Amino acid sequence: MHTFRIWAPAVKSASVLIDGTKTPLTQQEGGWWQADVASAAPGTNYQFLLDDDDYAVPDPRSAWQPEGVHCPSRVYDQNAFAWTDTNWKPPAWPAAVVYELHIGTFTVAGTLDAAIERLSYLKALGITHVELCPVASFPGAHGWGYDGVDLFAPQESYGGPDALKRFVDACHAQGMAAILDVVYNHFGPSGNYVGRFGPYFTANHHTPWGDAVNLEDGGSHEVRRFFIDNALLWLRDYHFDGLRLDAVHAYMDRSAINFMEQLSIEVAALEAEKGREYVLIAESDLNDPRIIAPRDENGYGLDAQWSDDFHHAIIALLTGDRGGYYADFGTVADLAKALRHAFVYDGQFSKYRDRNHGRPAAGVPGWRFLGYAQNHDQVGNRAQGERLSHLTTEGRTKIAAALVLTAPFVPMLFQGEEWAASTPFQYFTDHEDKELGRLVSEGRKKEFGAFGWDPEDVPDPQHPSTFERSKLHWEELSDPAHAEMLDWYRQLIALRRATPELTDGALDQAEAAFSEEDKWLTIRRGSVFVALNLGKGARTITAPATAHALALSENTIALEGTEITLPPDSVAIVKLS
Repeated sequence: MHTFRIWAPAVKSASVLIDGTKTPLTQQEGGWWQADVASAAPGTNYQFLLDDDDYAVPDPRSAWQPEGVHCPSRVYDQNAFAWTDTNWKPPAWPAAVVYELHIGTFTVAGTLDAAIERLSYLKALGITHVELCPVASFPGAHGWGYDGVDLFAPQESYGGPDALKRFVDACHAQGMAAILDVVYNHFGPSGNYVGRFGPYFTANHHTPWGDAVNLEDGGSHEVRRFFIDNALLWLRDYHFDGLRLDAVHAYMDRSAINFMEQLSIEVAALEAEKGREYVLIAESDLNDPRIIAPRDENGYGLDAQWSDDFHHAIIALLTGDRGGYYADFGTVADLAKALRHAFVYDGQFSKYRDRNHGRPAAGVPGWRFLGYAQNHDQVGNRAQGERLSHLTTEGRTKIAAALVLTAPFVPMLFQGEEWAASTPFQYFTDHEDKELGRLVSEGRKKEFGAFGWDPEDVPDPQHPSTFERSKLHWEELSDPAHAEMLDWYRQLIALRRATPELTDGALDQAEAAFSEEDKWLTIRRGSVFVALNLGKGARTITAPATAHALALSENTIALEGTEITLPPDSVAIVKLS
């Protein structure tokens, strides 16, 4: 027997459809409907019929969509999987090294099981936390995952529910934590049936995806319950160690208890129940420290957030890009401020936004921020999906890596950056609705055409080649140029994990000096001294104490006493006596 339950407060009747047989659901309190079906069990396919509509739709809380987002749901037993991670404890968050990967492009096969075969490589690299781009069911066989519609059901083309559990279990067997990217600010446009069940959206707020998810209007208590139950599912039933919350700045919520605060409260209760620690990470461009402030300090209680200001400061300075939000960045001073204060914009005027932006993050430890030079968004949202190594020199690419892995923040790498992968990460979709696919393709060309791109040079998201060319070429690891970059990253990660000063997150102890005119910058973190030269000529930099060892550098860098001589586009990391 299986109990079927749905929240559908506005309908007059509802039934579950199994093998052509309709079983009426009984109305319950609070807009819920329920029926027990004796013949239903794990493996049973089912759909729902609402009112007099003959069009059957999937379960909004479906745990398994084996045939796609428009097809029947399947009953799944969350307790049947044989876990092997008893007594698992994740590595300490302040000392984390995060690796973001997209299952569909991480390997040629593009599956969770294929990704498992590469986990030993990540372990040897020094990764402690593996972060997956969204895996909730989306239309078609491939996509970024941010157009998910069946949020409780892992994507079937990746392997489905059991494969996801095998992946997390395998991460834990390697001593690495697993983090999942979840999207609670919108649903994808195709296969999205939740609006037929209840008020999941509100017309009182609009987002880039249309009407906002309803977090504050009538019925929002159940909508919030839907998303929080989803978060708890990934942590409890799939054993994930944390969640990354996509674009929380698009949450439209003026409630006395913000959705993020409610989520952090309920995750804390799960921590107490399970005796485990979980990490909640926000993607936010608000520059508002309340998101990561403890609840007892009137914050929302999330554990960390992505640090876009640090990224923008790096990219604008190293590449010269001033388009879009990079218009607010580009000076050495911006980078120095990011390294010491996290937010470059902490209340001053933003040219890009045409308003004042942000507030200071005083007293917030650096490990509450993730620092990166590349991620899926910042690479994939470029017209041709270019990586940093495609945009600048090898020397500057190494400088970016050194900045990320010696910064006061938790470092995050994006798949393949550690060997300067030749493959781009482009925007790709597989919408089965041909008209929607056409609109997406035309919209992409129009978007970048406004920035001067020839539409013919903008990859078509719907063309299979766009997806295929975004897959990593693992054979590049044997190429000398790629192997050299990989060795650089390995040394940086090893240095970070062996040096307490690099993981203490003490922003107030980071000492920065720089010259805007000569384009050099130094940062001292305890006994570790990082010097970089972005100028056109060689530069001799005086360290604040005797530099007794070149921890990491190019062979062309000279060290004598307190004097460090760097050629253009180079970086040295030394230990001070």
